[in-house]
Amino acid sequence: MEITKKERQGVLFYSCDRMTQAGFPNGFSTRVGGVSPAPWDSLNLGATLGDQPERVAENIRRFCRAVGVSHRNLVKNHQVHGDLVRPVTSADRIEHLEQPGTDPADGLTTDQAGVALMAFSADCVPVLLCDPVKGVAAAVHSGWRGTALGIAARAVERMADTYGSRPRDILAAIGPGISLCCFETDEDVPRGLRQGLGDRAEEFIHPDPGGKFHVDLKGAIRRWLLDAGVPEDQIGLCPACTACDGTLFWSHRRLGLSRGSLAAVIQREGAGE
Repeated sequence: MEITKKERQGVLFYSCDRMTQAGFPNGFSTRVGGVSPAPWDSLNLGATLGDQPERVAENIRRFCRAVGVSHRNLVKNHQVHGDLVRPVTSADRIEHLEQPGTDPADGLTTDQAGVALMAFSADCVPVLLCDPVKGVAAAVHSGWRGTALGIAARAVERMADTYGSRPRDILAAIGPGISLCCFETDEDVPRGLRQGLGDRAEEFIHPDPGGKFHVDLKGAIRRWLLDAGVPEDQIGLCPACTACDGTLFWSHRRLGLSRGSLAAVIQREGAGE
C-alpha cells in the first residue's frame, strides 16, 4: 500500500490513495504551502511554538482544504507520549483552529462522518488508520515511548472494542518521521522496545561501535500493526525521513523548538462535513 507525495493549491503533502478511495481522505503535511515566516516557514500547524495564531489557523485551513477534509469539525489531541487512544465525536471539535488540543491522548478515533482527526509531529511518527467496513478512522502520534508501548496496536484494539472493527479490515498508513538513518539513541530506546516487543525488537535495533544505537521506529510500528492483525498488504510505510530533508520537514532533533510542527489528518467522508 503506497503513500505518495502530492501538491494541491500550492500545499505539498503525502497521502495514501487506497484510504482515500475507501472514503477516508488523509494527509501527512510537509512544511511547504503556508503563510508563516521563519523559523516557522511556511506551513506551520503547531499552536504552541510561538507563531501568530491567525497564521496557524490559515495554515490549518490550507492543509485541510488541500487534503479534502473539513476544518470546521476538527479534533486535536494534547500529546503526552503515552499509549492512550481516545474515542471522540463532533462534540470534541475545537472552537478555534489556532487553539491547541487540551485532552491528554496520543491517539484519536471516531466513527462519525465529517469529523477530522489531527495528530502532530516533528520527528515522531504519525500513523493514520481506517476501517471502511465499520466507517472508523484513527490518528496516532507514535514517538519512541508510544512505539515501545505499542500505541498503533492500541489504536487497532480501541477500534475493535469501541466500534466492532476487525483488524483484517483496517488500513494503516505510517507517515514521515525520523528514520533508521538518523535516529541515534542511547540504551533507553532499545530497552523500551525490548520491553514492548521482546525478541521481535532486535531487528529494529542496530548497535553502533561507539555504544550508541540506531533504531527503526517505523519498522517497529509496522511490527505492532502486524501483531495486532492488520494484513501486511494493508499497511503503507512512507520512507521519508524528517531529520534528513530540511526542505520538506521540520525535525525536533535537528532544530529543537525553533521550528514549526507537522501534522497528519484523516476524516471519514459523509454527512456532517
